Amino acid sequence: MQIINKFYKFLNVYIHFILFSLLIVFFSTTYSNANAFKVSDIEISSPFELNFEKNSVIDKGFQISFSDLISMITTSGDRKKIKNVSIKELKGMIDSFTISEEKFINNEYFANLETTFNKKKILKFLENENIFPSIPKKNKVLLFPIVVETKDNSIYLFNDNIFYDKWNEKKNSYDLLDYLLPSEDIEDLMELQKKSKDIETYDFSNLINKYDIKDSIILIIYKEGNSIRTLSKINLDNNLKLQNKNYSKVNILNDYEFSNIVKSLKQIYEDQWKKNNEINTSIKLPITISINSKKTKKIIELERALDNIDLVSDFSILNFNSESIQYKVTYNGTPNIFLNDMRKKKLEFETKNNIWTIK
Repeated sequence: MQIINKFYKFLNVYIHFILFSLLIVFFSTTYSNANAFKVSDIEISSPFELNFEKNSVIDKGFQISFSDLISMITTSGDRKKIKNVSIKELKGMIDSFTISEEKFINNEYFANLETTFNKKKILKFLENENIFPSIPKKNKVLLFPIVVETKDNSIYLFNDNIFYDKWNEKKNSYDLLDYLLPSEDIEDLMELQKKSKDIETYDFSNLINKYDIKDSIILIIYKEGNSIRTLSKINLDNNLKLQNKNYSKVNILNDYEFSNIVKSLKQIYEDQWKKNNEINTSIKLPITISINSKKTKKIIELERALDNIDLVSDFSILNFNSESIQYKVTYNGTPNIFLNDMRKKKLEFETKNNIWTIK
C-alpha cells in the first residue's frame, strides 16, 4: 500500500512538471515576437520584364529594411562604421518575412514587405562592429522653433517662420521622435519679443508647461544674411544638452537647402535620444531568479517581463523542482536598473546568497 501511495505521489509531481513545461512552451511561443525587430511597410518594385526575378526584388527589400532598422537603433556616427553587409549575412539575421498587396501596374511589379529580424543576431552583429545599439523607443517632443533676425533682434515664432511651417513636412519611417509644435498664441510671442536680447537665458518653462509633454526642444535660429546659427536646448528624459550649429552660405527659401538644415538638426536630436536609450552589450550581468513553482500567474508575469525588457539579452530555466524554479538571466545593465525595470512590471524581489527571489 505504501508503495502505491508513493507511486501516486511521484505521479502527481511528474504530471505537475509536464503541465508546467507545456505552459512554458506555450507561453514562450505566444510572446516570441518580443525577441525580434520588425520592419513593416517597405514598398518594393521592379519593371516586369523578361529578366524579372522576384527573389532579386525581395533581396533589395531586405537591404532597405535592414538599413531602416540600423537607422532606427544606431546613431549617425555609428552607422558609418558599418560597411557593406552581404545579402547572405543579412538573410542570416532574418527570422521571417511577409509579402502582401502584390500588384502589376503598367508592366511594373509592386508589393509590400514586412521583415522580422532576430534581435539577438542583430545585437551580436552590432557588438562585433563595436557599436552599442539603442532601444527603438518612440517619443513625443515639444519643439519651439524661434527665428531671430540679428540685424534688429526681431523674433518670429509663428508667422513668417519657415521652421514652424515646414518642420514636419518630411518624416522618415525610422525616426523615433515625433514633434509637436506649439499652438499659435499671441501672448507667447509678445512675451518672447520682450526678451529678444536675452532669449538664450530665458526660462521657457511657463510656455512648455502649457502642454502635457515632458520632453522639449527649444530651437533658436539666428538669421544674418545668408548665414544661420542655431542653438538647441534639448531636454529629453530630464537630461539637458546644449548644441550649437552653424550653416554658412545658405538660402532657407530654397527647398533643398532648407531641407538639409532640418535633416541635420533632426539627426542631432535623434542621436541624443538614442544615446539616452543606449544598450551597453559589453555589460553582461548574470542574475539568478527563483520563484515558487506553484505561482503559475507570477511565472507568466515574470517570463512576460523578461521577454519584453530590451536590456535582457537572454534568459533560460536553470533548474526546477516541486518547490521552486530558477531562471538564469543575462542583463545588459546594472542591478539597480534591472530592479527598476522589474518594478515597472509590478515584480518585487528579495536577495539572499546571490539569488533573487520574487516575493
